[in-house]
Amino acid sequence: MTGGSSQHITGLLHAWSDGQPDALEQLIPLLHHELRATARRYMRRERPDHTLQPTALVNETFVRLMGVRQVRWQDRAHFLALAARLMRRILIESARARRVQKRGGAAARISLDDACVVTEQPSYDVLALDEVLERLAALDPRRARIVELRFFGGLTIEETATALQLSTDTVGRDWKLAKAWLAREMKSLA
Repeated sequence: MTGGSSQHITGLLHAWSDGQPDALEQLIPLLHHELRATARRYMRRERPDHTLQPTALVNETFVRLMGVRQVRWQDRAHFLALAARLMRRILIESARARRVQKRGGAAARISLDDACVVTEQPSYDVLALDEVLERLAALDPRRARIVELRFFGGLTIEETATALQLSTDTVGRDWKLAKAWLAREMKSLA
């Protein structure tokens, strides 16, 4: 982590939840680096000609987070998990808009090798992955949440366990099972 202790960040998150706007101003520089890293991970998996850049994705995420008033932030991991979810939603909205614009377009379907391990793959079909994740969420919401935090949010097993208030063994086991399920489902879409 860069830019501040975990307790300091948690304190600022609580202050923000309590309606102190200056807390957000202090949080932005402390968490900006981590959010940019998450955005870069997302963007590496997007098509090369994507119109969004990591900085724009982070900025849009902050804009949406500023509109979230009723969240009682637990800690840094909780904040990063929600930010990762928002980034995913932004990219899905962008992909849907692009698909509508192309009237069904020819979205390339690229399987996620090694069962959704974060790789340097240049792109994947974000809409197909979203569809498969939604199916997983209907079957097993906890495992879908773990995938979201690990794959999209870049959280470690330990950070995911903390964010979801689970043991690291449970998160590790669910992560392995979810990756296998997702790989099978993505393969069936190809």
